[in-house]
This record gives sequence, C-alpha cells and structure tokens, in this order.
Amino acid sequence: MKHYLVVLLWLFAGGLYSRDLARFSVIPVRDAGISQVSVSLEGINYNTDDFPVALYKITSGGLKEVDSQIETGVSAKIWFLFNNREGSKEYVIRQVPPGTEKRQGITVTRNEQSATIKNNGLPVLSYNHSEVSPPEGVDMKYRRAAFIHPLWSPGGEVLTRIQPPDHYHHYGIWNPWTRTTVDGREVDFWNLAKGEGTVKFAGYLEAVQGLVYAGFKVHHEHVFFTLHGREKVAINEVWDIRVWETAIEGITIVDITANLNTPVEKGITLDAYRYGGGIGFRATERWHRDNCTVLTSGGKTREEADGTSARWSIVEGESSVDQGRSGILFLSHPSNRMHPEPMRVWPEDANSGRGDMFFQFCPIRHTGWPLDYGQSYTLKYRMVIFDGTLGPEEAEKHWKSFSVSPVIRFHETAAAE
Repeated sequence: MKHYLVVLLWLFAGGLYSRDLARFSVIPVRDAGISQVSVSLEGINYNTDDFPVALYKITSGGLKEVDSQIETGVSAKIWFLFNNREGSKEYVIRQVPPGTEKRQGITVTRNEQSATIKNNGLPVLSYNHSEVSPPEGVDMKYRRAAFIHPLWSPGGEVLTRIQPPDHYHHYGIWNPWTRTTVDGREVDFWNLAKGEGTVKFAGYLEAVQGLVYAGFKVHHEHVFFTLHGREKVAINEVWDIRVWETAIEGITIVDITANLNTPVEKGITLDAYRYGGGIGFRATERWHRDNCTVLTSGGKTREEADGTSARWSIVEGESSVDQGRSGILFLSHPSNRMHPEPMRVWPEDANSGRGDMFFQFCPIRHTGWPLDYGQSYTLKYRMVIFDGTLGPEEAEKHWKSFSVSPVIRFHETAAAE
C-alpha cells in the first residue's frame, strides 16, 4: 500500500514538473547577429525552490532545451541566446524534475586582489578590488583599485596595460571623471598626482555565474579631499560587469553598465573636457603607431577619430595569437548621453611619436553634464573582444544586437493564467 501511494505521488509530481509556465515567440532583429534576450517573468510562478525551471525551443522534431539563466530582482527575467539570422522561433518555459546536472558554464572566482571571470576555464578579465601600488620610487598618490586588468583576448593575449611610465594614472579599463565641479570647487578624479580626488572600491553587491552569463556588481566611491584632508563622496557608482556566452568561436562579449548617483544635495557637474568618464582603455604596450589601427562607425581612422562621435569603434593591433591580430570593438548604447558618443583617441604621433594607444568613449567631451541629487544616471557599453580581424559589416551586426532587442510575443497557456 505504501509503495502504491509513493508511485501515485511520484506520478502526480511528474505531472506538475511537466507543466508549461509560459509560451512565447521571438521576432528577430533585422541584420543583427546573436542577441542576449531577456523575457520578463512577471505574472509567472517561477519559484524554483521545489520546481526548477528550464527553457525549450519548439521545433518540428519536438522540444529542444536551450541554455538559460534566471535573473531575480525587482523585475525578474530569464536570459538566453537568440540567433536573429534563424528567423522567428517559439519557446516554452517549463517546470522540470529537480536534480538535473548541468555543466559549469561561465564562472567567477575571487582572491585577495581581484575577481576573475572565466569562460570554459579560460580567463576573460580580472577586476582589481584591492589597491595596486605604483612602481617603487613613484608617488603613492598613484595607487588605486576599481579597474579591469588584465583583459584577455579569446586566444589569451593581454590587451590592457596599467601604470605606464608616461601616465602612471592609467589603469586598463577604468572611468574616472577629469574636470568636475563639487561644492563650488574644481575636483579632478583622473589625474591622481593632483591629490584632489580618486575612485575607491566600496564593496561587491552581488556575484552571479551560469550558462548564459557571469559577472558581478561593484560599488565605487568617487571621493574628493577637503581642504582639511577629509574624504567626501561626490559620486556613488555601481558597475554591472557581465561576460556573456556568445556561441561564436573566437569572440568574447563583455558588458559594463555604470549607474551614477550623487549624494551631494546641491548636485555636481561633470564639466566638458576631452577626457573623462565613459569607458577608458589603455592598450597593451605592444601596440604602437606601426601596428595598431582604429576604425569608427563614422568611417574615421586613427588619425581622424579624435573628437568625433560614433556608435562603435574597432581598436586592434598586433598579437601573439595564431591569427597575428587581436582587438576590441567598443559599442555605445543608444540610451547613453550624447549618443552617438564623442571619443578621445590618441593619434599615431601620441606620446612624443611613440603612438601608444588610448581610447575612450567620452560623454562630456563637448558639453558638461549636471548630476542632480535624487536622480540616477546610466551609461551602457559593450566590448566585443576578438582575435584576427573584425570588419565594419560584422561590427554593425554586433551593434544591432546590442542596441535593439528582439520582439517578444506571449501566447496563452493554461498554467500561466
């Protein structure tokens, strides 16, 4: 009798596990590549305590499970990859039996110095939460944390550089503001030697890993030093760093979303200047005037790009990988201030003719930006990191995938009512 009841309970539970939670179609973006798609779970009972959730694509041969990942929060969603070139597809979100083993996916590991994101065991980037001191004999004002280095190409080439002798305040991928007005005085968070301000790591807010993306949110404090030597916070910033599964060999995709908020009741101003904020990149010392190129969405080359605006910019150079070249496609989101976004690009005669590479999307290049108390401001960037070469047609497809979301159309299901 007991055995009979166990079987009945198992069959009943199995029926629940196979219940469809939602069905929807995805309408592709024209001329785009692979998109990272999120579908809202609002109004859907996706509680995973007892009933894990999986995503399936409906095909002529039946259901095919798709790698997916749930992001919880105020507005929960499920993420997956969608190939726009395959046309419209229909999907179902379904409860599945517990205990199903899944592969590791993209991971986050952390030590005393940094957090590193790996994809299939290969490092993509390290974020330094502990301060890095400058070389011996250099002013300790140059020490800082809260930056990305190294950033690796898919083939293992390090593309970033920190503390170059010509600019000790350059730190891989980073974004301090240069000319700002705070409490009526000018504060420089970029040129650390001035001793006016800096950017500090203030803590991890979360870390996630999974089959679709891995990353973390970190809190930065842009602090300035008062006339009495005390520190005051001018900007609270949250960096959301995500590394995506791409389904494209030889390509890594990294998103950096920065949310800015000032605690200064009178507000502050990010004054117009040729450097500052956005996303800054100091390239490997291997790149110079003879082996590094730039091409923007406006058709500008390295000699022409500085001060112009673009949706995207390809920065690439010589590399030790088999393909002989590596690079980064930088993408500015349409929601960003001053999009298409102004840029700072060192020309070929930079640094006394050495031609080192520095690139930055700079939303205050031409116009200052007031930040009001009680308001939040967001900047979104994507880096498509590659080995070999990447042309303008492919760059445009990546920008379409980043800037335009496929249309989601829900279908009625009995379980979703």
